[in-house]
Amino acid sequence: MGTILTNIAISDGKIKRSSLEVLSHCRKLADDNGHVVEAVVMDENASSFTEEIQKYGAKKIYTVENPAFKQPVNTVLLNALSAVIEKADPTVIAFASTESIKDILGALAMRFNAGVLSDVASFELIDGGIEGKRPIMAAKLLEKAQAKGDKVIVSVRSGSYDLEESPADAEIESIDFELDESSIRATITDILSSSGEGIDLSEAPVVVSGGRGVKDEEGKNMVEELAKLLGGAVGASRAVTESGLFPATAQIGQTGKVVSPQLYIAIGISGAIQHIAGMANSKVIVAINKDPDAPIFQYTTYGLVGDLYKILPVLIDEVKKIKG
Repeated sequence: MGTILTNIAISDGKIKRSSLEVLSHCRKLADDNGHVVEAVVMDENASSFTEEIQKYGAKKIYTVENPAFKQPVNTVLLNALSAVIEKADPTVIAFASTESIKDILGALAMRFNAGVLSDVASFELIDGGIEGKRPIMAAKLLEKAQAKGDKVIVSVRSGSYDLEESPADAEIESIDFELDESSIRATITDILSSSGEGIDLSEAPVVVSGGRGVKDEEGKNMVEELAKLLGGAVGASRAVTESGLFPATAQIGQTGKVVSPQLYIAIGISGAIQHIAGMANSKVIVAINKDPDAPIFQYTTYGLVGDLYKILPVLIDEVKKIKG
């Protein structure tokens, strides 16, 4: 019997949904293969999250509490995770593919001489390791890759799996973590975040994005209103972030953020492959574009051909009626 250890990421005092998605999948893998799934949460108030984590099947939860976790400093995260891995001795270590984890994944793999697959869309257990699939070539192809070894590490894209509760009565173990401040050589002086209602773009269940077809503040306001009505976040293509109509933090694509919401609405976005690379893993994709031959329609679940300035007011009114 082996152990699958999952990391539960905390952001702005909340558990990142993508971490619970990974835990849900790992619990299934553990059940199907006779393994045990455990979790680690690192935060200045780590113990306050254990009740929610137990809902998703972790048999044991390691808590690491330290004020240093207020900011995602690489050295602190790396050393704390190393302490937990040495204690838990897992065969598989699974992460949501957050920015912090991307920064330390290579160093963690080197420290434990572990095989590693990063940013996968899915993964399964195989003899001696894991096999994962991930988008490559700007999401035009899926690569199948394997990692084998005494320990293997995997990071998973947000939205790859559904949340499924499976409550467990978990054992809670606190891990002592002493911070050697002399080992910290980098200091975070400022963190830039997206504007708006504070919804994390990479975690949002709904994303409404504007592209070149959104020509002015009127169009931008309609995109934002629809996103707010649907409880979603606002995204954008590179063209309208470079023009200044939308903030740079909203950019989705190969050189922006990668999102995998339940619902992605592309408004006035032609569908260049660089943008598709950032949203192709969305569950349901809806596009509004006046060009019936726009490439975006090759990827959509539903497509509306027409002027967004005529379609959006009607769509917004209908959503208001349903909600009202």
